Amino acid sequence: MIRTLIAGTAVIAGLVIPGPAAHAAQSTAPVTAADAAPFIGEWTLDLQGPNGPGTFDLTVKLEKEKVTGEIASGTMPTQPIADVSKAEQSLLLSYSFTWENNPVDAVVKMTPAPEGKMNAQIAFASGAYIMTGTAAKKEKAK
Repeated sequence: MIRTLIAGTAVIAGLVIPGPAAHAAQSTAPVTAADAAPFIGEWTLDLQGPNGPGTFDLTVKLEKEKVTGEIASGTMPTQPIADVSKAEQSLLLSYSFTWENNPVDAVVKMTPAPEGKMNAQIAFASGAYIMTGTAAKKEKAK
C-alpha cells in the first residue's frame, strides 16, 4: 500500500514539476487538412510510462478547415485540443489540464510507422513524464 502511494505521488510530482527529462523543443509548422488526413478519426492510444500502462481515447477531426481534437481517459475527463501542428511526419496535439489545482501542459505526438501502424506518445509537463506506445484507429460501427 505504501509503495503504491509513493509511486502515485511520484507520478503527480513528475506531472507538475518539470525535471531533467524535459524533451527538446521541436520545430513545428501549421497543419493543413491534407497534412492531417492520415490522422483524422477516433483512436485508442495504448501507452506505457514509468509508472505503468495507460489507455486514452483520442479524436482528431476537421472543423471548417481547422484541425482539432479531444482526448480522454478513465482518470481524466474529455479535454479539448485546439492547438495542432506538425513536425516532420508527426502530428502534434497540444492541450493543458488541471491536476490537483496545478496547470499541466501535454503534447500528443502521433507518427506513422511501417505496415500502416501508428506510434503515439504523450509528453506531460514539458516532458517531465512521457508515455509511449501505439495508436489504433477505432472501427466504425456498421
